[in-house]
Amino acid sequence: MTVTTRTLSNGTEIPVLGLGVWQVDDGAQCERAVTWALEAGYRLIDTAQAYRNEASVGKAIRESGVPREEIFLTTKFYPGGKDARVEAEKSLERLGTDYLDLYLIHWPQGGPTWAWPGMEAAVEAGLTKGIGISNFGADEIQELAKVASIQPAVNQIQFSPFEYRAALVAAGEEAGVVAQAYSPLGTGRHLDDPAVARIASATGHTPAQVLIRWAIQKGLSVIPKSVHQDRIAENFNVFDFELDDAAMAGLDALDSTHRTADALSSSGKWWS
Repeated sequence: MTVTTRTLSNGTEIPVLGLGVWQVDDGAQCERAVTWALEAGYRLIDTAQAYRNEASVGKAIRESGVPREEIFLTTKFYPGGKDARVEAEKSLERLGTDYLDLYLIHWPQGGPTWAWPGMEAAVEAGLTKGIGISNFGADEIQELAKVASIQPAVNQIQFSPFEYRAALVAAGEEAGVVAQAYSPLGTGRHLDDPAVARIASATGHTPAQVLIRWAIQKGLSVIPKSVHQDRIAENFNVFDFELDDAAMAGLDALDSTHRTADALSSSGKWWS
């Protein structure tokens, strides 16, 4: 039987597949994408304060007819802010909901520990069920673990066969942190790769389905982004097949990061 959730350290279940809405315009575009995702069966929706589309995500969820408790809703603290708890309250207002299922620090700007007391305060205030991190490397996970009263449940990272951060995933698992893959399709650029296309053709699936399935079989939760109804549905249709060992190895071989423990290379960071 295909696993469709992972149990987090706080006891909640996170779906292994969800919709990400990075670079999705606030308003009709975002509302449509979330609506289509929920209609297709998605129950994980991932947004962020920095995306500026929380209001549209919340509107689509409320109007979907899907009970709020059946949806796993994530947003992220923008670390240019000062107080993660205060910003969580503002996110809840924009989303039009009483609680978050997961609240992440979007990236470790200013260091990996300073925002964590505000994140823990958000849990204690009942604003979110779980807290976690995004774009944290293995060293930053360890640094945070030393001072945290509540350990992070998730680390959301750039992850695909081309950015196969195996050592970072392993470091997270050792610390009880589930890895979640953003940009599993390389924002589209991986879909045309010849090796991916060959495996897709051989399995009778699309390149996007192969890339998503690979990350799920690696044990990650995966949040591909799309604003097209057919692709949103296609991306969700990955639970009726498995990639064999040869296909997995072929995809593993595409890695360009040397299976790094870093979230991003120093040249790839957009913060200092």
